[in-house]
Amino acid sequence: MYIISACLLGTNCKYDGGSNATAWVKEFAAEHSICAVCPETLAGLLSPRDPCELVDGRVFTADGRDLTDAFTTGAENAYKVILDEALVREEKIEGAILKSNSPSCGCGTIYDGTFSHTTVSGDGVFAKILLDHGIRIITEKERIDD
Repeated sequence: MYIISACLLGTNCKYDGGSNATAWVKEFAAEHSICAVCPETLAGLLSPRDPCELVDGRVFTADGRDLTDAFTTGAENAYKVILDEALVREEKIEGAILKSNSPSCGCGTIYDGTFSHTTVSGDGVFAKILLDHGIRIITEKERIDD
């Protein structure tokens, strides 16, 4: 089973109310067992919502509201959903395809907190949980070689 950011499959859960639908990810999902999640939605955050970025391990809106607790809760909830789904299906988690640069799902690079589309090295809150559990992650900018 692969974990996929729901927005990459066309779910309108992105901060601006849209999605990040990605053709190759949708094709991949059609041919593999997947579990789609949106950690931000699982935190109870609505779509649309204010954009957020990570600064020193904390998640902030552009006007300075700290949403770290919500993002942490959402990431933990998403991980629980994935574990439960893997258990029910009796499948192992093979990897994840997550949304690049996101404060939840970014892996390797995230936006720097200036809301200027500048990236820095780092991992989103959800991506960090997956990495801490040894789950291989790529973003929609890459491809999985089966």
